[in-house]
Amino acid sequence: MDIYEKINETARIIQSYISEHTPEFAIILGSGLSRLENEVEVISEIKYSNIPNFPKSTVSGHKGKLIYGKIEGRYVLMMAGRAHYYEGYSMQEVTFPIRIFKQLGINRLIVSNASGGVNPNFEIGDVMIIRDHINMFPEHPLRGKNLDQFGTRFPDMSKPYSSAMITELENIAKENNIKVQKGVYVGLQGPSFETPAEYGMVRILGGDAVGMSTVPEVIVARHQNMEVCALSVITDLGGPEIAPNVSHEEVLNAANKAMPNVILLVKNLIKRYR
Repeated sequence: MDIYEKINETARIIQSYISEHTPEFAIILGSGLSRLENEVEVISEIKYSNIPNFPKSTVSGHKGKLIYGKIEGRYVLMMAGRAHYYEGYSMQEVTFPIRIFKQLGINRLIVSNASGGVNPNFEIGDVMIIRDHINMFPEHPLRGKNLDQFGTRFPDMSKPYSSAMITELENIAKENNIKVQKGVYVGLQGPSFETPAEYGMVRILGGDAVGMSTVPEVIVARHQNMEVCALSVITDLGGPEIAPNVSHEEVLNAANKAMPNVILLVKNLIKRYR
């Protein structure tokens, strides 16, 4: 079965769960951000294990299911948990859900993640709006034969994140007295957290935060001309002068504290953005 056959097979299965209305937004929940799923007026759910060809998440904090429903009266399709490259998946497998979103007719993607901050002005619990990224994964998600049905061989990445969606998020934050940062996200393979020197390298390269996801998904979304925005919760801080002692549990705890702000930003973006 080639990739197009897999996409069509998977899309047909999911379509049977979302027949009421095509979602306006796809949302990907990262580590510790599962509380956002409580904001969905659920119409249907489907476990990844019941979706053919769909990658299964193996990481704590990633529930592994699709949720179809409404937020603020608008239809969404939410991924409660994602697959990562470090779990052993190829980049084509990691980004397979993004292909499905486009096949289903979804044109807007909201991504969330937990990340380590390297900007000295950041604090644990800050929410960073990603304005750009640096791809340092060892495999590119568009490597191999181009899927001409979805996009061009050499896609433009000069505007990976929607400036209009970023502006809307900034306006929402200002109106609600929410402190938000804006910066560059650097994607590394993982799964080990970075050493102090590696955090320093990220900063030298121009990054403000570092994580193990998001970049591949955004590249594939932009390849097929989806409009993208992304929020990153700063769950730890690192650098040459800081020896961070971080665990996955601490990441989840920090993300949990930031959740009220993330929920408010995402809900209002969905409500207001046209």
